[in-house]
Amino acid sequence: MLHHASIRTADIHRAIAFYELLGFTVQERFTAGITLACWMTGLGGRIELMQVPEPRPAADAFADEHYTGYYHLSFDLTELADSLPDWLDRLRQRFLGAAEGNPNQISPLKVLLEPTQQMIGPRVYEVTFLSDPDGLPLEFIRVMANVAA
Repeated sequence: MLHHASIRTADIHRAIAFYELLGFTVQERFTAGITLACWMTGLGGRIELMQVPEPRPAADAFADEHYTGYYHLSFDLTELADSLPDWLDRLRQRFLGAAEGNPNQISPLKVLLEPTQQMIGPRVYEVTFLSDPDGLPLEFIRVMANVAA
């Protein structure tokens, strides 16, 4: 079982606010050496956020076809959403509302790939990609149907 996925961030407070809007909650705050860190749980998993003292921009893993290495986290919304486009519309509204109240901490949601359908094996999925505040691609999927073999 996967314990957590760790994400380095330039601003942990901004990252916490972003992931809270996605449905995560802070489980534990702690320090890792000289940096702030926390565990957050939500969407069936746990992430660890770690603030980088002197951050540099991350590689663009989504747009660079030649990039190798870590690519994205993926969250299955099959049990949580009846429609990925509807889920994304509600999420956009949540981010817009939060940005109005705190524009320094929350930016409008950045969508890397609008919801689309994709066949993987015997299943048809709805798939969308978003970007977190540091440019990390996040995938959200929902099983639409199983196709008979």
